[in-house]
Amino acid sequence: MIAPEENNAMSSKAAEGSAVATCAAAASAEAVASAAAASAEAAAPTAAASEAAAARTASASASSTAAPAARVQAPYRLYLREDQIPTQWYNLRADMPEPPEPMRLPNGQVATFDDIRPVFCDELVRQELDDETAYFDIPEGVREMYKVYRPSPLCRAYNLERALGTPAKIYYKFEGNNTSGSHKLNSALAQAYYAMEQGLDKITTETGAGQWGTALSEATDHYGLDLDVFMVKCSYEQKPFRRNIMETFNATVTPSPSNTTEVGRRMLAEHPDSTGSLGTAISEAVERALNVPGNKGRYQLGSVLNQVVLHQSIIGLESYTAMEELGEYPDIVIGCAGGGSNLAGLIAPFMRDKLKGERPDTRFIAVEPASCPSLTRGKYAYDFADTGQTCPLCKMYTLGNGFLPSPDHAGGLRYHGMSPVVSKLKHDGYMEAVAVKQTDVFGAAEEFARLETILPAPESAHAIYVAMEEAKKCAETGEEKVILFGLTGTGYFDMYAYDAYNNGRMTDHIPTDEELEAGFATIPSIPGVQ
Repeated sequence: MIAPEENNAMSSKAAEGSAVATCAAAASAEAVASAAAASAEAAAPTAAASEAAAARTASASASSTAAPAARVQAPYRLYLREDQIPTQWYNLRADMPEPPEPMRLPNGQVATFDDIRPVFCDELVRQELDDETAYFDIPEGVREMYKVYRPSPLCRAYNLERALGTPAKIYYKFEGNNTSGSHKLNSALAQAYYAMEQGLDKITTETGAGQWGTALSEATDHYGLDLDVFMVKCSYEQKPFRRNIMETFNATVTPSPSNTTEVGRRMLAEHPDSTGSLGTAISEAVERALNVPGNKGRYQLGSVLNQVVLHQSIIGLESYTAMEELGEYPDIVIGCAGGGSNLAGLIAPFMRDKLKGERPDTRFIAVEPASCPSLTRGKYAYDFADTGQTCPLCKMYTLGNGFLPSPDHAGGLRYHGMSPVVSKLKHDGYMEAVAVKQTDVFGAAEEFARLETILPAPESAHAIYVAMEEAKKCAETGEEKVILFGLTGTGYFDMYAYDAYNNGRMTDHIPTDEELEAGFATIPSIPGVQ
């Protein structure tokens, strides 16, 4: 196991110094002097200083039960220093009492490295299958690009708190400060980097709302790779400017289902008017990757898989350090859930504390659309990750690989399954899940935008809605809870959806039991497994 480096778990003393620097306008001269002294001590090349730094690192890495830093007045936005960007990703699976069930082949056998490597880059396969290594070094080539847009800010929603009349403290981690407008770039850079290092030529992928396709187009263009994107058809039609951005970064974008793949042609024959789904787009992208000449192509996925969850842990690691600096710790952590990677990344270090018994009362809430309720109404079973049944099977909450979601405006959440990590945590009772209607979600999104000056992506607005509901409960009980949610991206390319809401055209679709049963019927039977 690779030990975590010092900047992944800041000492209370160093953290306090950084927080004071951020809040200098409100800090006392004494506090500033203390921070400067701490900085000088850290810089001094003496044996005593080195020993002190090592002791602080070991203490901070061991647990979060040490006395928190003294609370300071939280700024509206807290930016960590560049040298506080994590140098390692955290693998939550290593600290789970029971790791997620292994990936399997259709015959029930556990998938091996050689089984998966025709689809994914070699290093990504290693990360996917490793349940034991707690920390993975972030390559220098990825870290250099992270510095372009990270650290991302931890924001205090003061205006929202006042509007709700709540004693709760509402924080959100804002991941929209990059061209993709979302958290997706965190994993896109890693995946494209490993493809470049392996000497590959072409990458294929799917995208729902377009954030992942945009992020991967940026990353592949930076590392000199060709990219084919299969974009869910309803999003392709609703968000033409998303497509334009991908094309700006030299990606080829095709609406899915399409007549360019065998899977797509079969889907169109069965459902000529299909608006598409992430499951179908995944199938088309995998088929394309497997047919690149010279074995020089690979498929890359924007969510669900363990490797993506690993890369997204940078969200939670930065949040953890920032809250340490403020002397805060969340009572409730909330994230939207489609494939589950942003949620799993946000909760990672906080869930670690819960699993180790250090913060047993922290609540974690996954928020999904009522139109695609895998966590709240799905079955916990092995299922194909794609509609075309070309990928290995994952144990997850699923609506069935044949489930066709309605053309909901939260395109990034229209997926039949869920991250095996998130699924296992929910199944074992460590996480809650709620499903919400999109009309309620957009109402919360617009209120948030007017108060906090950020127009949220429809996906992110699911978390906003539930955070507001939890804050309202605190207004009723008088509890001063700390709420943290993930604001995963911006909604400036979702104006078709906002227009539909503002002009009364938006409706809610909640699947009937009969519709769900049709999807469940496509979950495979595996002899000796299920």
